Amino acid sequence: MIFPIRAAHAAPLLAAALLLAGTSALAQNAAVVNGKAIPKARVDEFVQILAGQGRADTPELRAAVRDELIARELFMQEAEKRGLAKNADVQRQLDLARQDILIRALVLDYAKTNPIKDEEVKAEYDKAVKAQSGKEYKARHILVEKEETAKQIIEQLKKNGKFEELAKQSTDTGSAQQGGDLDWNVPTTFVKEFAEALVKLEKGKFTQAPVKTQFGYHVIRVDDVRDVKAPPMDQVRPQIVQQLERQRIEALQKDLRAKAKIQ
Repeated sequence: MIFPIRAAHAAPLLAAALLLAGTSALAQNAAVVNGKAIPKARVDEFVQILAGQGRADTPELRAAVRDELIARELFMQEAEKRGLAKNADVQRQLDLARQDILIRALVLDYAKTNPIKDEEVKAEYDKAVKAQSGKEYKARHILVEKEETAKQIIEQLKKNGKFEELAKQSTDTGSAQQGGDLDWNVPTTFVKEFAEALVKLEKGKFTQAPVKTQFGYHVIRVDDVRDVKAPPMDQVRPQIVQQLERQRIEALQKDLRAKAKIQ
């Protein structure tokens, strides 16, 4: 049986319903500024970004984010009230921002729908390892301006002079304080003349004549030689994936350009 609602009781019931509706709307929003709602989801989004940067998700942080969003909304409303949204320069900047957002969305969507496969990563890794095959050298050098100075250093080395001590006079200040140490490198790291002299040396031997390059005259010693050792694939996987994704985006751009009518 349905009981009729008397007019006297209708007003309180309607007021309660409106109150509940308002409470529900407020529960979904962080704030309402001059009738414009700021959803709680927006606060969550900002907090998530800050948490990713190392900030702790605390009530104080959420309150600060809410205040920031309220301040932004107030500025937005004032800018619109002054008609700045119709300003030509503002419109241009908004168009550029929209373009950036859409391009970023396209790149993310393309990467998602065209994921890099494990076999592609492995193939790229193997290619890089093959390209890096060969020897790497742990060398030292002493760099001087004059050939005669380099010859004098070589003579001192032949008389059991200590390379590390003689290296202190090197004009390569970066390695001079380290006894001329250049650490491990593949020959292609160095200029041609240096590299050619380097690969001819046996372990523990030094050049018997100065090596002239664009930088001056070098005396070179090889401390050790080893096969180039590639890092484990898992260690370089992120860089390989990033490189392959970049190649795919470049291919997409070329494809779109080839199909486009550009005048």
